[in-house]
Amino acid sequence: MKKKIHPNIYKLYINCSCGNNIVIYSTLKNKFSIDVCYKCHSFYTGKQKISNSKGRIDILRKRFKNINLKF
Repeated sequence: MKKKIHPNIYKLYINCSCGNNIVIYSTLKNKFSIDVCYKCHSFYTGKQKISNSKGRIDILRKRFKNINLKF
């Protein structure tokens, strides 16, 4: 292997807005903040809501029933 061509690896501290701190190894040196992590994202916490788009399509069809739209 060639010497002095590989980047240095540092501990990277990531702070989430929920207060969760994550430590990973990266080539970045700076600390940074994120808005959403695995502890506060609705997909991972099980609080995800699925929107019902069928009702919206019916409303759109009623509104434009006199116009020939294909969707």
